[in-house]
Amino acid sequence: MIPVNRRATQPRAGMEYFDARRKPHNVGKVMVALVVIVLCIFVLKQSPGFGGNNFSRHEPGVTHVLVTGGAGYIGSHAALRLLKDNYRVTIVDNLSRGNKGAVKVLQELFPEPGRLQFIYADLGDQKSVNKVFAQNAFDAVMHFAAVAYVGESTMEPLRYYHNITSNTLLILEAMASHGVKTLIYSSTCATYGEPEKMPIIETTPQLPINPYGKAKKMAEDIILDFSKRTDMAVMILRYFNVIGSDPEGRLGEAPRPELREHGRISGACFDAALGVISGLKVKGTDYSTADGTCVRDYIDVTDLVDAHVKALNKAEPSKVGIYNVGTGRGRSVKEFVDACKQATGVDIKVEYLSRRPGDYAEVFSDPAKINKELNWTAQHTDLKESLSVAWRWQKSHPHGYGAN
Repeated sequence: MIPVNRRATQPRAGMEYFDARRKPHNVGKVMVALVVIVLCIFVLKQSPGFGGNNFSRHEPGVTHVLVTGGAGYIGSHAALRLLKDNYRVTIVDNLSRGNKGAVKVLQELFPEPGRLQFIYADLGDQKSVNKVFAQNAFDAVMHFAAVAYVGESTMEPLRYYHNITSNTLLILEAMASHGVKTLIYSSTCATYGEPEKMPIIETTPQLPINPYGKAKKMAEDIILDFSKRTDMAVMILRYFNVIGSDPEGRLGEAPRPELREHGRISGACFDAALGVISGLKVKGTDYSTADGTCVRDYIDVTDLVDAHVKALNKAEPSKVGIYNVGTGRGRSVKEFVDACKQATGVDIKVEYLSRRPGDYAEVFSDPAKINKELNWTAQHTDLKESLSVAWRWQKSHPHGYGAN
């Protein structure tokens, strides 16, 4: 009988005892762990925010909208509404007229990954435009970006044709190259010029009388010609004079100081009420209207962006929708000034001057078509109330959004 060395059968200190019978059990555990890891990686890759950029791919149930000019007055309000409605938003703006402060407000309100991104780019630069489209998966474009002052357009017509008409052409080319099939275009009642009959309907002849209106009409014509050869869904919104601001006080209108002379009458009223300027200058008192001043259809910005969202939701491939966006009621400049005095509580000094070049006497809309087809109706039609909402923001932001 061979003696057994019992010490040799014991595991040495510091060594793990290996039992061949346990091997299958350990291998099973390893395989389960590997499967779990692979599944986790797959789930992470599909989740928002993985890799830092989910703007570059389409996702089921998520509509990614490019908002050009989204740092501007109307564009920022549109971006806010889209974000509230759970759209994914990319703002592109060169900040020549927009405010980075408005973008910062939106970023603070919607900090979650994959909700909002801002891209600084010039839409007049073809390479920049193509890069934006190449690096992002857009489902739709809301094209707001444009210089938009009638008086300025008469002094710098070439700038307006470049900025409005040429830039829209570059946007269309990029959309075609990258398969983006939906366009909501921000147009204007200025394309109608000074019609003989009021109210204005969508088939009223377009005979613009200033470079701003002409440039917008040219852009519309390009869009319409292009749409005939594609299956693009197109909505063109021709809107009237925009006033007001976000009812919750998050956004407002803040034109650059050097542009105040060309800006909206509401901005001039507020500047006069704040003492930024000595008084309000009303240009033109000899128009063929009830009180001699221009008559306009004032649309609240909250209603305007609601029309854009409804247009986006109703856009259909291979179809074009053209709509006037207004209240259907005209108010004179004198009426507007009285409402502004009431809203601010300030007896604003008013100076009456000669007409501004390129202006027209009376313009207001018939919103019947948009009421019927998009189920849209202006809700904020009290002029004093819209101005009061805007005034609250102006008082709390006397310097606008501050430095960009």
